[in-house]
Amino acid sequence: MRVVHYLNQFYAGKGGEDKADWKPEAAPGPVGPGLELKKLFGDQAEVVGTVICGDSHYGENMEAAQAEVIKLIESFRPDVLIAGPAFNAGRYGVACGNVCQGAAEKLGLPAVSGMYNENPGLELYRKYAYIVSTPDSARGMRAALSKMAALALKLGRKEAMASAADEGYFSRGIRKNFFRPVNGAERAVEMALARLRGQPFKTEYEMPVFKRIAPAAPLTDLKTAVIALITSGGVVPRGNPDHIRVSSAETFGAYDISGVTDMKPEDYESIHGGYDRYWAGVDPDVIVPLDVMREMEREGVFGKLHDTFYATTGTGTSVAHAERFGQEIGEKLRKAGVSAAILTST
Repeated sequence: MRVVHYLNQFYAGKGGEDKADWKPEAAPGPVGPGLELKKLFGDQAEVVGTVICGDSHYGENMEAAQAEVIKLIESFRPDVLIAGPAFNAGRYGVACGNVCQGAAEKLGLPAVSGMYNENPGLELYRKYAYIVSTPDSARGMRAALSKMAALALKLGRKEAMASAADEGYFSRGIRKNFFRPVNGAERAVEMALARLRGQPFKTEYEMPVFKRIAPAAPLTDLKTAVIALITSGGVVPRGNPDHIRVSSAETFGAYDISGVTDMKPEDYESIHGGYDRYWAGVDPDVIVPLDVMREMEREGVFGKLHDTFYATTGTGTSVAHAERFGQEIGEKLRKAGVSAAILTST
């Protein structure tokens, strides 16, 4: 069985953050953690090659980087791809997941990765790969690789895969029909009784768990505050210059509004795919209230309106992408000295 291993610049031994712009390259045989995979596989599989790319390079050139990495993977004629493990490294996790997606869609190649349960790559790419649960750091490297190697062997042999809980990978959102000895009503009563008795039980349909974020402290002085506008309502300059998706957005846009007092329909439009955009087309200010904010700015209600507004679409957008948008926009606003932001939706 032929296995290709994808690594970032750090685990490939190229360097740390100073080498995060490392461009895609391939090396024969195992590298770094791949040496442990070689031991785990024994004579059952061979790590025939390693593909390496810096986290920053991949994240900043995702489409081109994926194409180049997939081409390098294909050159080894593999049966299975292993990516990572990425633990809780966000950029690395997204890269591993995106590589797995490319391998699955373009090469029909089964893929295995490993991530911590809060890694954004998990939410984005779990349906494209078998992603095993790992600790948040490389302390769990050997255990993670052991689980990943076992799954890779099963996939390479085309063996039937058991449930996510039984095999140790995160659910991929795939349902399979099978027969139970008792019906759903009886199973539900059994779970309820077990819960009442304080006994362990396992739900058959896990609900997503969302983070609870404590709100920031309120502003103490509006008169000197710098306020920014953000929208998930899809209002962008006419023509959608950043090609933001109408739904399931993976990007956001930043647009200069210095000197702009009104969002006129000849200059701005909503590209959102989740609501009736008629009135947003007549007057984009109903989604991004620039006109009212300028009036309040002139009246001295607050100090200044920030010169850039940020926009994306909310419908269907994954929690992981939305969280990333918030972190990236928040960092930009913090550096610009913005005091608070108004986020408008639909």
